[in-house]
Amino acid sequence: MPAPIRIGLVVPSSNVTVETEMPRLLGRLPDADFSFHASRMRMHTVSPEQLRAMNAQRERCVLELGDAGVDAVLYACLVALMVGGPGEHQRVESSISEQLSTGGANAAVLSSAGALSEGLRALKARRIALVTPYTLPLARKVVAYLEAEGFDVTDWRALEVEDNEEVGRIPGERVMSAARDLDLDGVDALVISACVQMPSLDLVQAAEDEFGIPVVSAATAGAYTLLRKLGLTVDIPGAGSLLRADSPVA
Repeated sequence: MPAPIRIGLVVPSSNVTVETEMPRLLGRLPDADFSFHASRMRMHTVSPEQLRAMNAQRERCVLELGDAGVDAVLYACLVALMVGGPGEHQRVESSISEQLSTGGANAAVLSSAGALSEGLRALKARRIALVTPYTLPLARKVVAYLEAEGFDVTDWRALEVEDNEEVGRIPGERVMSAARDLDLDGVDALVISACVQMPSLDLVQAAEDEFGIPVVSAATAGAYTLLRKLGLTVDIPGAGSLLRADSPVA
């Protein structure tokens, strides 16, 4: 049997969602096998101060994942990069690639922040709406970041949850209620969860069916970009149209 594809995850210490949702998503692929290896950065409160302190731990995490011989590295904290201002995901991804290369590792590198933009572009979406778990100041930075990426954020909601552990326990019905409160007229795509810690996997397909527009989350966009970077087929059922990009039906 071929060795599984090793996925390295750089995650906040209080994040528990990406390590469950990403394996569930990629486990639906019939012709690929994956293993997941995480390195953690200390962070409990989603605040500018703690996000900066967390980002300072990145190099240690990348070194650890390089030692594991991973095939890809996902920097799995969207807001941590978006608070850095336009283009931050490109700078961080480049820095991680350079660090891995210097250590003799050759891995595909992506971030949740960059993957969300890539996924929306793959859908040819320009006008978008989104739901975030963040406080209003951080949510505004996310909106500004996406607008700098060329998207028109027509409406958005912030659930204003600052404790990252609590973000991982936000009920799906609360997220769907916020989405139903959005003005989706003329919107090309809905971001149901602009955060890899806010659970979304069970919501994406249901929201797409209800609203009749493409629906993505930070998790599904991350899975899409990861598969593209690894040169694998993007055909995962039950997780929105983005992840059926290579489906014969699509």
